[in-house]
Amino acid sequence: MKQINSMNQMNQMDRLVCAGRSFAIWAALGLVWSLSPCTLWVSESTAMDIAILQSSDIAAYREAVAGLKATGPIGAIYTEYDAQGDLELGKKLAHKLRASNASLVVAVGLKAALAAKIELLDVPIVYMMILDPFKHQLIADNMTGTLLEVPVDRQMKIMRMFLPTLRQLGTLYDPAKTSSQVKNAVQQAATSNFLLKGLPVESDKDVPSQLRALLSEVEAFWLIPDSTVLTNESVRFILESALARQIPVIGFSPEFTRLGALLSMSVNYGDVGRETGLLAKRILDGELPLPHAPMPVERLKITVNLKTAKFLGITFPKDLTSLIDETY
Repeated sequence: MKQINSMNQMNQMDRLVCAGRSFAIWAALGLVWSLSPCTLWVSESTAMDIAILQSSDIAAYREAVAGLKATGPIGAIYTEYDAQGDLELGKKLAHKLRASNASLVVAVGLKAALAAKIELLDVPIVYMMILDPFKHQLIADNMTGTLLEVPVDRQMKIMRMFLPTLRQLGTLYDPAKTSSQVKNAVQQAATSNFLLKGLPVESDKDVPSQLRALLSEVEAFWLIPDSTVLTNESVRFILESALARQIPVIGFSPEFTRLGALLSMSVNYGDVGRETGLLAKRILDGELPLPHAPMPVERLKITVNLKTAKFLGITFPKDLTSLIDETY
């Protein structure tokens, strides 16, 4: 149950995805395509070489790569490269790929994707395992990818299903990191009949006071992937403070649910890889044009903490049982 993005931001994002148990909470902490059809794309029968450039060699990435190979083009030959957490090394490896026979490059993690974008201009690049790829300008004529996070509109719909009477929803965010996501979420929330209130925090020291202010106004607290708000110290504080006020917390990783959140919605790393493998196959089959936006992972993982539900006096309709993948 340990499923759990300048240069400092890149290091933070890698930590969101790859840290150990104490950071497992980041588990679910990822395109313009207008080329001439005779430029890059070749059929599967003549394009079997796929290069995999990883930001680093970690368990989460290995799980995603295994999923990729399970659904990728039949007969493909995979060559793997490890940037070892070093952007400059990643750029050197990507530069080396220019002289290779690779018909497609899969970039795993932010540093690998940035390196590939800089060095590779005439080969398709598919990225995965990156939170908020647009924030990092992962947009190029030869680049697309898959999302690591659950789209906000789907999260809101699921929250509405599990909490049908909920009206006031709150979150904390760092304007320097997640302002655009919160702005979009406010609009998406309205379509599901929620009023989403977000309070800004500029450092982790602002979390306690802003959390107290927010919990006095909302009926549920929604966690979003923001490394200023969520730290090893703040996660338990947020969960305990919310529960003390009888306010449910909705997270984005099974680890949050295990720690006491009522409900979490996430994607499985293997499923991210499998979705990426299918996308790679579409490219090598010559399917054009590809979506402007990164592709979402269709299969979601929903986890529920039954002890928290009982403590809060919340019961779920029986017809939702089939949607729950794991309980605590």
